Amino acid sequence: MRMTYTSDLWWKNAVVYCLDVETFKDGDGDGVGDFRGLTQEIDYLADLGVTCLWLMPFYPTANRDDGYDVTDFYSVDPRLGTLGDFVEFMRTAHDRGMRVIADLVVNHTSDRHPWFLEARKGKDAPMRDWFVWKDEPGPEPEQVVFPDQENSVWERDDRSGQYYLHSFYKHQPDLNMGNPEVRDEISRILGFWMELGLAGFRVDAVPFLIENVSPRLGEPHEVLSGLRAFMTRRKGNSVLLGEVNLPYKELVSYFGDGLGDELTMCFDFTVMQRAWLSLARQEAAPLIAALRERPDAPKDAQWATFLRNHDELTLDQLSDEERQEVFRAFGPEERMQIFGRGLRRRMPGMFDGDLRRMKLAYSLMFSLPGTPVIFYGEEIGLGENLDVEGRMAVRTPMQWSKDGGFSPAEPVRPMPGGRFGPEHVNVEDQKRDTDSLLRWFQLLIERYRECPELAWGEYELLDAGHPAVHAHRSDAGGATVVAVHNLGDEAVEAEVELDGLAGSLLTDLLVDGTVEVPESGPVRLPLDPYGTRWLRVSARERPVEDVSVKAR
Repeated sequence: MRMTYTSDLWWKNAVVYCLDVETFKDGDGDGVGDFRGLTQEIDYLADLGVTCLWLMPFYPTANRDDGYDVTDFYSVDPRLGTLGDFVEFMRTAHDRGMRVIADLVVNHTSDRHPWFLEARKGKDAPMRDWFVWKDEPGPEPEQVVFPDQENSVWERDDRSGQYYLHSFYKHQPDLNMGNPEVRDEISRILGFWMELGLAGFRVDAVPFLIENVSPRLGEPHEVLSGLRAFMTRRKGNSVLLGEVNLPYKELVSYFGDGLGDELTMCFDFTVMQRAWLSLARQEAAPLIAALRERPDAPKDAQWATFLRNHDELTLDQLSDEERQEVFRAFGPEERMQIFGRGLRRRMPGMFDGDLRRMKLAYSLMFSLPGTPVIFYGEEIGLGENLDVEGRMAVRTPMQWSKDGGFSPAEPVRPMPGGRFGPEHVNVEDQKRDTDSLLRWFQLLIERYRECPELAWGEYELLDAGHPAVHAHRSDAGGATVVAVHNLGDEAVEAEVELDGLAGSLLTDLLVDGTVEVPESGPVRLPLDPYGTRWLRVSARERPVEDVSVKAR
């Protein structure tokens, strides 16, 4: 079946790059990243091939949860610059052809936000109903989100004698999404930032956003469909990228029950977690099983694929035994683990610095159906700092040169040390090294953009004849790409049946070379340890017959 790809579905094969302004580049020399510094490095991101920047929260904040405790949704935190700096950054990003989305953190506010300060003045306060209150604590979830710091989602407010709901930390009271005034205010927030150029939002903790909607206002998912409708009216090709860490059966409704009128994209946590189990076992089976279970996204929706994000690497959808397998392989020390369900590590440490395995993992991610999302620094192998508390271990400053290059001052956040310190891992050195991870990323992104069928085509899982090999083909618009990955540490020869392609040529896209598909039987594809091949299918050229005509 031929598929039509148009620019209004730009996110179908975008390359999304998540960054924290605070840790990316310091432009004014105070040790804190800012919009001026980020603007200075726009060309670096454009050269990398990034087409969409996702900004972590940059709003004014009490800064007790790395910016996710917002005190003003309509401005920029003074440490990061001004609204004028933001607008100049947006102009520069658009000039380089990049779209920008930002975190939408409206499940809660900071307890220092003026709305909550007004609401807690008393039961009759005008904004009291903007938050969720009870005379006695309500029901508790099976597990709180941050078990190391909280044991309840209800906190007593001494001034009024009532309890307020906080799905996360007690200093982050939940907004009452059942209140139409709150929903109208959120639409105003969306409209404000879209007028300043944002192409959409990454919606934080989506299930928590809608779960406390009052039954009197109808179906909770109307919150999402209402936001999506508002954004579509303002900007037709805007997107909502949702953080929904649920099994597929529960997740698909967040797209809009087959209509695609709620979230535009959803992160695929199931594939991510199964991919790590496959990498730990060096067997493709867990990942294959997840992809077979994955439902199709609605026509105008998309899956977002990733291996690492700005939080803990959560493994909560795996069984206890499976989770322990991943822990043993990639985070055997207790200090590497967090909340009993995840890892607070970046990939270089998890792979013990093995460049082959990192290149394999990212090749696999870019080849899977969906839109790839990468976390800043992944392209150079930025490490974690386990001396920093909690999830902040992975939110380390970007390393631009041997001396760090992040700031002329001492960075507010410490950089990794040892073999992952800036003297060993930095942008400047890797730009000069043709075999570096940075150059590999540039090649992967370039090839991914040349092969839109990888992102949105019809894909078929292939039997490769070896448990360590993951193979699949993607078809769209009469074009076909075959991707084959060896997850194991020994060289293998994959044997892949390619129906309907007998006599075709397979041209390697990541290295030089071609392979002919035999008229019968499987095509044989040698793979090095942790080897990867992307192969473009094309018709075999036939010799040109002599058609010269004698002169009369």
